[in-house]
Amino acid sequence: MVNNSIEKTQVYRCVEILLVEDSPSDANLTMKGFVNTKIPNNLHWVEDGETAMNYLHQQGEFANAPRPDLILLDLNLPGMDGREVLTELKSDPKLKHIPVVVLTTSADEQDILRSYHLSANCYVTKPLDVYQFLEVVDLIKDFWLTAVTLPPDLSIL
Repeated sequence: MVNNSIEKTQVYRCVEILLVEDSPSDANLTMKGFVNTKIPNNLHWVEDGETAMNYLHQQGEFANAPRPDLILLDLNLPGMDGREVLTELKSDPKLKHIPVVVLTTSADEQDILRSYHLSANCYVTKPLDVYQFLEVVDLIKDFWLTAVTLPPDLSIL
């Protein structure tokens, strides 16, 4: 008898996630969506682009911040917006390997095209309905934490 089932025994490391989101309600919904998961994760939240870059460059109060394995990035941020963050992030050899999920309210075709041109790994438009928003967060979580093999932390190599 042939056993066609594949047993998957894998030890998961804790996934570090950086959420760059200026809306506290959207941030809370996103964080809520990442609480119940089989994959251990730490979700860190910053509210603007400048703070995100300080976090990524481990500057100031973020000197000991872990390098994220995944970034969830809103485009419409105060000050340095998400487009500028994406540009700086993807031009930095130490950071450009980190996958970026653009999670934004904008459905503008120019924003979508520009984000992919700047090497965003995917673009997700936030639904206005709370329950649909939570479903989208679940899809992101399931895909990026379960199906995808995230790159290793290059700072330890």
